Amino acid sequence: MESLESELVDRIYECSFVPELWPEVLKNTSKISESAGASLFVTNPKVTAWTASKNSREITGRFVADGWYWQGKLMSLVHKSRHAGFLRDVDLCSQDELEAEPIYRDNWRKMGLGWGAATAFSLPTGEALSIVLSRTVAQGPADIAVIKKLDMLRPHLARAAVLAARLHLERAQAASQTLAALGLAALVLDEAGSVLTANALIEGMSDLVHWRAGDRVALKDRSADDMLGEALARVKLRDHSGVQSFPVRSPIDDTLMVGHVVPIRFSARDIFARSTAVFILMPVAAPNSPPVELVMSLFDLTPAEARVARGLAAGRTVDDLAGDNGVSPNTVRVQVRAVLEKTGCQRQTDVVALLGGISAVRGGDPQAS
Repeated sequence: MESLESELVDRIYECSFVPELWPEVLKNTSKISESAGASLFVTNPKVTAWTASKNSREITGRFVADGWYWQGKLMSLVHKSRHAGFLRDVDLCSQDELEAEPIYRDNWRKMGLGWGAATAFSLPTGEALSIVLSRTVAQGPADIAVIKKLDMLRPHLARAAVLAARLHLERAQAASQTLAALGLAALVLDEAGSVLTANALIEGMSDLVHWRAGDRVALKDRSADDMLGEALARVKLRDHSGVQSFPVRSPIDDTLMVGHVVPIRFSARDIFARSTAVFILMPVAAPNSPPVELVMSLFDLTPAEARVARGLAAGRTVDDLAGDNGVSPNTVRVQVRAVLEKTGCQRQTDVVALLGGISAVRGGDPQAS
């Protein structure tokens, strides 16, 4: 057993860098504590991520999907206790109270589970992490010797979890600062839309960005803010369709920027690095405006749509473009609608302002291929 515990401590710290090892660590933690299974939860306040030992994954998945975590008072008591160790259910509730707990009465007991132990601690991301171990009805509550074993592991589990969370934040900060070095204003958001980090360039854009409570931001251009929210919702769902780039106007001086949402994917099983996105603001006006081709690529325009967009920026009409490209005016109108949709513009004049202004300040020919 001592050999297993020594190896387990090494594996716990390895989890900080290799998140795929958490299920194995939880399996061996349940062995040491003579438990039927072990699960790990990240909450803020709902369960935002979880993992479990292999034999508990199906049960834990249903536990999360059906919203059992906060039902009753047991897990609230674990979190509120701030106890620097593991607590048994019998330490927190009387036998009658446990019988009335929804998770015991309506879930665990039906599966032959009847006793548990848990611990919780805070993470630097503002969330909380908890580890829950379950025992069968026949086993009875864990004895004090088992809890002592778990308490010896707890500091290692806490350090590994905090380190993993900090590494996630550092990766987000590195992405933000790299973009700043390229002259791009950017912030990194988690899947809930909260800001993990922002560089100084975007922090100085008070005419465009409104900083709100709870580490959240909103764009002062309401139309752009709606499109940002929609883009982040798609990132969370791993849906890469729809507008990911859109114009952002200053309500003060009508300055135009291009907002671009870029998904970030870390390890698929890293519970501390959930789906996040970088939001970048790129200037349209000289001297730092990107070339027309770059902006068009950001909007995922097809070659035909790009030709139409360039034509609009040059002042060409739908009939002009139809003649230029040997297609019908209706075909051009369909392409114009696609350009409007992809750029998030409401009118053709907005496309002209977005793209035509760039080519003008750079001295380029909007009709160039």
